[in-house]
Amino acid sequence: MSDERKLRDPWLLAVWPGMGQVALSAGYYLLSKLGMYLLAELSSRQLFDIEHIEVKDGLIRTGRLPRSRLFVWEDPNGKHDLLLFIGEAQVPQGKYAFCKQLIDKAKSLGAVRVFTFAAMATQMDPNSESRVFGVTTEPGGLAEFQQLEVPLLDDGHIGGLNGVLLGVAAEEGIQGTGLLGEIPHIFSQFPYPAASLAVLRVFTTLAGIDLDFTELQQQAHTLEEQLGRLLMQLQERLGRNAMQESEEVSTTDTSESPPIRAEEIARIDTLFEQAKQDRSRAYELKNELDRLGLFKEYEDRFLDLFRP
Repeated sequence: MSDERKLRDPWLLAVWPGMGQVALSAGYYLLSKLGMYLLAELSSRQLFDIEHIEVKDGLIRTGRLPRSRLFVWEDPNGKHDLLLFIGEAQVPQGKYAFCKQLIDKAKSLGAVRVFTFAAMATQMDPNSESRVFGVTTEPGGLAEFQQLEVPLLDDGHIGGLNGVLLGVAAEEGIQGTGLLGEIPHIFSQFPYPAASLAVLRVFTTLAGIDLDFTELQQQAHTLEEQLGRLLMQLQERLGRNAMQESEEVSTTDTSESPPIRAEEIARIDTLFEQAKQDRSRAYELKNELDRLGLFKEYEDRFLDLFRP
């Protein structure tokens, strides 16, 4: 599909790394389950700098800049198509200029609405369901939230590109909507797929998209059990010796992963082949790469699965 092809009233959803990986996890799930494909790549050469180089087995690998890709899904019901922007990193400077570039690109493709996802850290009980809080640039969006019983973020601010993009959308006369998934403050540095699931439920309801959430539900359940055990350890150790013991738990749980075995590499290759034949299996592949701590190494190969 060329950039010039007419899309049907597309909505733009933009996701970047952030707390709990709420936005990225949701974006990758949509990418996999909707069978989206690459439409364009935005240049950000002037906004990023290479911060480090990679070393593998003593050999230096050439550093590369974070990439910014735009994917598309064509709605089989003809209601509106979906543009999904996935950024590998948030730009350290020039946020407004970058968001303006992205909005201009979306407008050239006929975008009529813009969404961002983000995390909202609260004192929630990790055993409770994540709530979704909403913000919008137009009064009509408030009515949608009321109908779906989505509480509003009455006051505060949304940091980074998740907020700046909505402001630029408003300036350009495009309705912007932000969905913030609730995560426990104590676990804000851990992936929290339950919040990704919560924002996706609201988004797909608004968009009229029928999506199977089975894999994301299973992932959320597994992570909740793991974090529940970690919380019990924290509570036990904090009861004995407060912060010193808490730091020891943190150090233990973030230790280096064991070496990757040959059979695990073979399984990754098998999953890649399966995902080539059926892109709905791509999220299973991503989970395995995340589990092994290899997603960054395989990220380009993974996203190449979605080339037209």
